Order: sequence, then C-alpha cells, then structure tokens
Amino acid sequence: MARSGILKVGTADERPVPIAARDLWEMTKPGITLMVVLTAGLGFLLGEQGSFPFLLLVHTLLGTGLVSAGASVLNHVLERDTDALMQRTANRPLPTGRMDPDTALLFGVVLAVAGLADLALAVNLLTALLGAAALAGYVFVYTPLKRISSFATVIGAIPGAIPPMMGWSAVRNQLDVAAWVLFGILFFWQLPHFLAIAWLCREDYARGGFPMLPVLDPEGTRTGRQAILYGAALVPMSLLPSLLGLMGTVYFVGALAFGLAYLGFSFGFAAVRSNPGARRLMLASLLYFPALLMIMLLDRVVS
Repeated sequence: MARSGILKVGTADERPVPIAARDLWEMTKPGITLMVVLTAGLGFLLGEQGSFPFLLLVHTLLGTGLVSAGASVLNHVLERDTDALMQRTANRPLPTGRMDPDTALLFGVVLAVAGLADLALAVNLLTALLGAAALAGYVFVYTPLKRISSFATVIGAIPGAIPPMMGWSAVRNQLDVAAWVLFGILFFWQLPHFLAIAWLCREDYARGGFPMLPVLDPEGTRTGRQAILYGAALVPMSLLPSLLGLMGTVYFVGALAFGLAYLGFSFGFAAVRSNPGARRLMLASLLYFPALLMIMLLDRVVS
C-alpha cells in the first residue's frame, strides 16, 4: 500500500492529473508552437497599417498557436509506433503508454478545431483557411510522407512557412507579393536546419524506418549540397523585404550579413560532413531567425 503523500503512477487512466497535464503539454511541442506564434506575429507586424489592432493580434496569435499545438499532438498520435523505435522519442507519452491514444487524439482535434474557429470568427476566413492548409499539410501530407520519401523534408517546410502569411492576412485580408516573400524566407531557412538535425539523428531515423536524406546518403554529399543550395536561396529571398519597401537599409545590411553567415555554416558542414559541423549549422539556424527578428525591429525603430 502506498503511503499518503506519495504519487502512485500506474496506467494512463490511473495517472495523477498533474502528470497527465505535463504529458499533454509536452505533446503540443511548446518550442515549435512558440516559433510558429512568433513568425505569425512577425507577419502581423509587417502587414499592420495605421492604428494598431491589439485585439486582432491576440486572436491571431491565439488561434495560430492552438492550430500548431493541435497539429503537434496529432503528429504524436500518428507517429507513436515509430517513436517507440527511436531513442530520442521513445520516452514520449504515447510510446511509453503514459497517455491513452484516444485521449491524445481528442485533445489534438479539440485544439485544432478551437484554433481554426477562433481564426474564422475573430480574425478572417482567409487566415483560417491558411491555418487549415498548414494543419492538413503537416498532419496528412508531411507526417505519412516521412515514412516513404526523403522529399518529405521539403514538403514539411511548406506548412512551417505558412504562419507569417497568416499574420499578414490577418491584417490585410489578402495575400500579395510581400506575404509570399515572408513564406519564402521561412521556407528556405528551415531546410538547412532540418538537414542538420536529420544528419545528427540519422541512426535514429534509420531505426524508425524514416528514409531521411542523410539515411539514404551516408557519405553526406547530397545532404551538404542541398544545405548549400537552400542556404544560398535564402540570401536573396531575405533581402526582398527591403526591395519591396517593407524594410529599410538597416534590415538590408543585417539580413545580408546574417544570411551569408548562415550560408557559411552550410558550406562548413558540406566540407566536413561531420556531427560537429551539423551541430554548428543547427546552432547557426537557431540563432539566425531571432537575429533576423531583432534587425527587423531595429530597422522599424530607426525608420
């Protein structure tokens, strides 16, 4: 008999509420959801004109965050079997049996539907449709494609690049060239980042049966070449906000410097094709986007 005051952890149905809540929170992938919300906020701020619509911003970020969290939970549900095969994911709530799949499925659906409803009712229909496209692309295209083709990495970058368009459409209720430029920046930024992670986790991906490019390309030649290709495409794409009049000279100079630095780490990884090189590229990718956000804010202040 357990003494009073000691938590007893049993099956999913017997777990204390705080533990269950922690597992539900983990399945929303808070780090990814935060990045999604930040990029949506970036699109909103760049698209905003005139008086600042604070309440609209709140609903945009809330709805986008709920859709992203719901998509992440549904991804956990669909990949619970393969997660059990990989060291980095084997301790997730579903593979370990700490969480019932039906409970997780319901949680994910409720989050996603709530987010889409908030976007449709409190923002606009276009933003809700973009959220639905990102959700469907991530859950029903990218997730199953990961088991079939290395091209899934490219496909997965599409829903990941939609949030800034959602922020833009929330303010403008349209998608113009500037919105697609924001999409392009996020799209190309993600790919060297994904390739670096896939290289570091290639043995784990192989155990899980995922044909990621570094699994199919053990020498790393194609992986390094693609990292350079996408990093090079990011440089001119990141300069377009200044050329379109959204940003000024401060942003242009900073974006050029950050883009070339990011590209340099892609070249460094391609040259050595090693775990340290991949870690440096991954770190550079994680630093690039906050740096770009900061230079955008600085440009706004200076302008």
